[in-house]
Amino acid sequence: MTGRLAGKITLITGAASGIGRATALRCAAEGARVALLDIAEKGLRETCSHIAGGQAFPVTVNLTQPDAVRTAVAEVINHWGRLDGVFNVAGGSGRAHGDGPVDRCTIEGWRWTLDLNLTSVFLVCKYATPALLATRGAIVNMASVLGLVGGDEDFATHAYAASKAGVIGLSRAMASYYAPQGLRVNVIAPGLIATPMSRRAQEDPAIQARLPQLQPLTGAMGAPEDVAAAAVFLLSDEARFITGAVLPVDGGWTVR
Repeated sequence: MTGRLAGKITLITGAASGIGRATALRCAAEGARVALLDIAEKGLRETCSHIAGGQAFPVTVNLTQPDAVRTAVAEVINHWGRLDGVFNVAGGSGRAHGDGPVDRCTIEGWRWTLDLNLTSVFLVCKYATPALLATRGAIVNMASVLGLVGGDEDFATHAYAASKAGVIGLSRAMASYYAPQGLRVNVIAPGLIATPMSRRAQEDPAIQARLPQLQPLTGAMGAPEDVAAAAVFLLSDEARFITGAVLPVDGGWTVR
């Protein structure tokens, strides 16, 4: 590793598994001390077990609850004295709660999905931004290819798509507003990545058969480490002249 995050304090949400865990491990390997936020306490402990002692600070928190998020961010800043970067990964599918095509999406499914994927990002950004302004830090927010392009019958979760498009809009608005103060805000929009969240796609033979068309660069699902590598770059000083960017990590999905 290059040590490109040496000495930095980085907060990562959704760190109990998948892309969040992969990014936490990569950031730590690059020299950062990492604050790990997630609702899944067991998963957080497992992530921490792979990081050198004292380099990780886990906080179990429901990221849709304003008071809980404010307290969690304050704990991180009190623990290490400052904050240099945030990667908002936490989120998920709302299918089990009623998400689907707009005519069949339930009100509960809409609200649950927007809270999980968009309100959580807003809350972490809200409470972390003052500390990041003090360090001229960086925020990376995770969207999805479905926030950029429409999904067909295999990906017809309209609340999810709206939530991820909202992440892009929020991030670019923040990037514009805070640029004169030195705070960078960028977005990663992954395609299908092999994580616990994408288990439905991993186990669906029809979707697997479509991968050469959906993600033609490899014809396969991406790995969490593919997204982690992009996040580390955007969090590092190597990306000091980049803000408001939306980086697809999607094997070519959005160029088709």
